[in-house]
Parts: sequence; structure tokens; C-alpha cells
Amino acid sequence: MFSLSRGDHGFIWRMVHEEVSSGSSPLAELVNVNSWGHAANGTSVEEFILLGFPGTWHSQVSLVVVFALTYSLTVIGNASIIALVWMNSNLHTPMYFFLCNLSFLEIWYTTGVVPKAIGVMLGTSQTISSSLCILQLFFILSLGSTECFLLSVMAYDRYLAICYPLRYSSLMSSIFSARLALSSWLGGFLAISLLPFMTSRLTFCGPDVINHFLCDIDSCLALSCTDTGHVELATFLVSIIVVVASCVVTLVSYIYIISSILRIRSAHGRKKAFSTCSAHLSVVTIWYGSTMFLYVKPSAQNSPDRNKLVNTFNTVVTPLLNPFIYTLRNKEVKQALGRAFRKK
Repeated sequence: MFSLSRGDHGFIWRMVHEEVSSGSSPLAELVNVNSWGHAANGTSVEEFILLGFPGTWHSQVSLVVVFALTYSLTVIGNASIIALVWMNSNLHTPMYFFLCNLSFLEIWYTTGVVPKAIGVMLGTSQTISSSLCILQLFFILSLGSTECFLLSVMAYDRYLAICYPLRYSSLMSSIFSARLALSSWLGGFLAISLLPFMTSRLTFCGPDVINHFLCDIDSCLALSCTDTGHVELATFLVSIIVVVASCVVTLVSYIYIISSILRIRSAHGRKKAFSTCSAHLSVVTIWYGSTMFLYVKPSAQNSPDRNKLVNTFNTVVTPLLNPFIYTLRNKEVKQALGRAFRKK
């Protein structure tokens, strides 16, 4: 008799991943037969197996290093922005208050994905219970929705600052900005709560293998042995409401912003006005592009490998880019950062 280490388990599941992906080997047929045995016995799947990324053990270790480094930089970068705003009184404005909310959100957004993904790639934590899978789904979707609302609020803030500079302080008071931020958080979690609830009511009787490194809505729908048409329709409608509606608010705000900037006579004035919103515009373009690809579609018919790539960009890369974009493209943040280093 012999025992398998955790690394051996991870290696075996990666072999299964490659065989199942090809779909033409006896191993693939065996996995499918055993998985669908749940349905024949009338039992429900209690946990799922996350396959992560295909490849050799060395490629998995390389991905783990990249994910771990990216996660560390994301947490440090976003936490630094929060600390920087907190310590500099000249940054105590609605714009940086919203930025702190965004940084706080990004820390938790990537935390809900990366640690589990690292465990999956190392082969130490490839299983996830159905309840935790639904919880991760709720966590990711809720924070993603909150980010959509926060970005639209930040666009509205820039619209007021550029189009109504003399009335900005009265229009965007500290109380009003706090209400907008709170509404974004509450709206994000409430708007998306229906989807995890509907997904949890589905029956999963096999197969129990998720070809992903996280629990996303497409993977859950693909594993259900009951009709998922109503969940797909609800996902599409909620995506339209959350993603497209917030994107429209952002787009309209920037149409007014750009038209106001173009009316400024001096080149220096135009450059200064555009510099206050260029960082936010960069983040908006990156975020909405990937989010619309993932969720704004009438059915869950996306390539698993393409979904993994876009999800990696959305949940790992984008949270890392945000602090660097706002630091490198924002004069006030760079000045505050310079003062912080000079004090040391």
C-alpha cells in the first residue's frame, strides 16, 4: 500500500484536466461515467473540483508565483492609497474618498479569488463545497456590481467638478458623497443577490468538475442537470441593469466633461482639467471592457479557456493596475507620495 501527497493529488487532477479537455481518451470517458453516476443514483453533488489551469507542475508553480506576487502588490498598493489619503488633509475631498472606497473594494475583490486559486494550482485545495461555491459567486458578483456603481459615481463627481467648478463644493458635499458611496455598496450587494439565490436552487447531479479556478455563473449553470433558462435570463437582465446602466451614466458624464474641456480656451487649462479625470477614464475603459465580455450576453456560451483568461484579467490584473494608474496619472497623489517619502 502507498499514500499520495498533496502534490501527487494535484498532479493527478491536472492529468484528469488534460484528458477531460481532450474528451477522446478512456480516462475522459471514465470521469464522465463516474460523474454522471450521481444523476443515475438520484443524489446531489455536495462539492465541486476546481481544475484551474492546464499544464505541467512547473508551469503551475510559475503561475502561483505570478498570482502571489500580483496579489501582494495589489494589497500593498491599494492599502497605500488608503493610508496616503488618510494622512494627507489636502486629499480629504470627495474624489479621493471615492478612490479609497474603490481601493478597499479591490483588496477584498482579489482576496475572494487569488488565495483559493493558488491552492487550486498547487493541488492543496482543489475541492470546494457547493455552499462555499455559491458564497464565492455571491462575493465576486456583489463586489463587481459595487465597482460598477462606484465608477459611475466617480464619473458623476468629475462631471460636477469640471462642469460646475464654482458650485462643486456645495453640490458634492461630504454628506452627499458618503450617501453616494453607501448607495453604491448597498446597491451592488442587493442588485446581485437574486442570482446566487437562484443558482443555489438549481440541482447539481453531475459532473462535479469545474474547468476554472473559481466559481463563476457560467460554470455553475453548465453543471446543473435542471433547466437553467430562467437563471440565464435573470443574469442577462441584471447585467443590463448593473453593467450597462452604470456604463451609460459614466459615458454621459464623460460626454459632458469632454465638451466642457473643449470649450476651455487655454491649452494649459484643458490639460489641467483632463488630468483630473484621465486616470479614472483609464480604469473605466479596462473594467467595463472585460466585465461586458463576461456577463452581458444572452446565454452562458463562452469558451472556458477564454473565460479563465478574462476572469484573470478582471480579478487579478485590474485590481493591481488601479493604484498604479491613479498614482502615475494623478499629480496630487504623486505630490503626496513624494512628501511621504521625504518625511522618511
